[in-house]
Amino acid sequence: MKQFLSLMFAGIIGGIATIGGLKYYETTNIAPAPTTVATQSAQAHPVNYAPVNVPFDFTEAASRSLDAVVHIKAAESNESAYRRQLQQQRSDPFSFFFGQRGPAQGSGSGVIISQDGYIVTNNHVVDFADQLEVTLHDGRVFDAVKVGTYPNADIAVIKIKADDLKPIKYGNSDDVKVGEWALAVGNPFDLTSTVTAGIISAKGRSIDVIHTKDAVENFIQTDAAVNPGNSGGALVDVNGNLIGINTAIATPTGTYAGYAFAIPVNQIIPIVENIIKNNGNYSGPNLGAKATLGVTVANVKDLSNDQKSENGINANSGVLLLELQNGGSAQYSGLLPNDVIIKVNSSIVNTIDDLKGIMGKLKPDETITVSFKRGDQVKQLSVKLRS
Repeated sequence: MKQFLSLMFAGIIGGIATIGGLKYYETTNIAPAPTTVATQSAQAHPVNYAPVNVPFDFTEAASRSLDAVVHIKAAESNESAYRRQLQQQRSDPFSFFFGQRGPAQGSGSGVIISQDGYIVTNNHVVDFADQLEVTLHDGRVFDAVKVGTYPNADIAVIKIKADDLKPIKYGNSDDVKVGEWALAVGNPFDLTSTVTAGIISAKGRSIDVIHTKDAVENFIQTDAAVNPGNSGGALVDVNGNLIGINTAIATPTGTYAGYAFAIPVNQIIPIVENIIKNNGNYSGPNLGAKATLGVTVANVKDLSNDQKSENGINANSGVLLLELQNGGSAQYSGLLPNDVIIKVNSSIVNTIDDLKGIMGKLKPDETITVSFKRGDQVKQLSVKLRS
């Protein structure tokens, strides 16, 4: 039987809405109770362990990042909950008969980014809350205020008044390579200051977990263990530098299943700087305005030899153009059906995921150089992107 994965924000959450047959979880503590399982005792066998030399030490990366990652408790006051209930009754007079949800509460993680107390987290961790409490790695507890949010990218900035803060150092998410080690630092299931390790599994993922009109999704995928409560926490490289903010997991159970997703730090930095500069009001470009090629595509690697031969395709990888949309960027540029895109600017394109990751970083009106194969020839065209 085929088992489907659901997409879930990695905050400690509750409340379920069905979307396209998948379950999507929203905000309050739903951590399962511990279960005790009886097991048969097994005979112990001595094992000789030989030391293994590795080119880095996870303890150094962990120590550099733990002080910068905080635990966030978010709550909705009784007054705020009452106002929400009144608004619900005005928009749906029958909601009163189905009971009223009490004040919402939840928890997640955040990352200190400056010595004057600015903290970045996910919007879904704090969007409902007007009461925020932050616990530092050293145990100090502070009230926090919401500075501003950018829901299209699921980013929020909050602030505390505290001394002796240790902000994280930024890495460069564009330089991160698939297969490199990464650490997830956060507070899963309210277990504060937890570090897990894994590798970068993919880049440029769009998983349709941010449900706004102009959503921006370009996730880093990792298999580091991320669970409810990790939302807003740090994904760091082996030097302890921030490369992403852990945001969501794909799971059949509601807990870790090997698929976690983080917002790249290079996407986060300009959003956060804009929010802080403009006193909480994001006034930058609409990052959700999508640049498109206007094409229907397929992976060349998925084609049979007969299919490639029939269509004159002389490539083993790349993205095949099946159809060009009328008025789209590709049509105006001179690309044709059966062309195989192999590179955009300097980035190699082997699969559709590669192309989506590249396009996710581009904006309408940008001009790109597309390298493609047409039969046996490799050609280049300049393409001005449209939305």
